[in-house]
Amino acid sequence: MLKYLIVLIIIIDIYTLVDCAITPQEKVRRFPKWAWLLIIVFTGIFGDIAWFIAGRPRKPGQNRGGKGRIIPPDDNPDFLRKL
Repeated sequence: MLKYLIVLIIIIDIYTLVDCAITPQEKVRRFPKWAWLLIIVFTGIFGDIAWFIAGRPRKPGQNRGGKGRIIPPDDNPDFLRKL
């Protein structure tokens, strides 16, 4: 059982390292890309978790505070004021 857990952690480490390496620098959050790569390599699973929570770029639908949300014209007060 421990052998499978170690293999799973190694697979997650490799996936996270590759994911960070191919992410464009301008989309990486919190730290520079080189810092994330060092964090992932030297902290193990904790670096992987940190990358997925704080460093990885958000998907377009995951904006906080409703920014970037598409509002239909009949629900958009700015659009209705212009009529």
